[in-house]
Formats: sequence, C-alpha cells, structure tokens
Amino acid sequence: MSEATPERPGPDLLPILIVPDARLRQKCRAVGPADADVVRALAPRMLATMYKAPGIGLAAPQVGQLLRMCVVDIQKDDVREPLILVNPEITAVSKDLSTREEGCLSLPGQYADVTRPAEVKLRWLDLDGSKQELHADGLLATCLQHELDHLDGVLFVDHISALKRNMLLRKLAKDMKLRQREAM
Repeated sequence: MSEATPERPGPDLLPILIVPDARLRQKCRAVGPADADVVRALAPRMLATMYKAPGIGLAAPQVGQLLRMCVVDIQKDDVREPLILVNPEITAVSKDLSTREEGCLSLPGQYADVTRPAEVKLRWLDLDGSKQELHADGLLATCLQHELDHLDGVLFVDHISALKRNMLLRKLAKDMKLRQREAM
C-alpha cells in the first residue's frame, strides 16, 4: 500500500495546493449558515491533513476551499490543542514586532524570515457558531497571522523582499520539477 503524501492524500486527507495554483491568491468568502455542514465535515479532514504533512496551520484555500476558515495547532509541549477558526479576524496588533522563520505547506521546503506584529488579538466563530476571542504571542501569533493571510490570498513570501521571494519561488519550481521526474 502506498504512503499518503500532500499530492496523493489518504482517504481522510485532502490534497494541499502548491504555488503557483491560482486559488492560493484568491480572497475567501465568509462562511455563512448554509456552509455549516461543509465546514463541520471539512474541519477534521483539514486537521488530519495538517498533522500528516506535518504542519502547525492550514487554511481552507490551501485545500481548494475558498472559505474563511483555518485550523491551527502549535502543539506546545507535544500536546495537541487544535483551534478551528471560522470567519477569523484580527482585532488588534501590537506595535512590537517579531521576526521568525516561516514555511508553508503550499511552498514545501521553502523558508524565510518574516517580520510581523509580536502579539495579536483575534476573534472567530467555533464549529457551534459561538464567538471566541484570544490574545496570542510568540509562535501562535505568527501562525495565526500566517493562516489569516491565506484567507486574503497573501503568502508569507509576500512579506519578504522581491529578490528573496523570486529566489525562493525559482527554487520551489526547480524542486517540484525534480519531484515530478522522480515520480515517473
């Protein structure tokens, strides 16, 4: 039996879109009441896909769903504490900045230092439609901002210089061609 990969997911996993897929650059629409069943079915599959990849965040557009939804789990102390965020929005950011190395499941193997606000306040709906709020700092703040960027068609490479971005995207294209050749 073959191993599941982002390109060939298992039965509960979802295929992860890879740059330059145009859906990664589209702005997502708000989740409405009519989307409740879709979102409830999508959330566990997104979490399973994120954990298998492995990653610490995954936004709906990365799996081809243009809905304002993402899942996050930084797995502090190796304990799973997943957040499922529906219609998330940042309500406040700190003036202090933090620079962290970021990567993305849609840009496999590519990493760059990105500077973002060090702390954020966030609100969203959970799967039951209840309002939630959170103040985050550190890795969680970075991860949340990264995933919310996806909902607006923004990638982490949009936060770095054009020179670094172009180098990274060329390397990704080269890596993907090599993977395709090896798969044949």
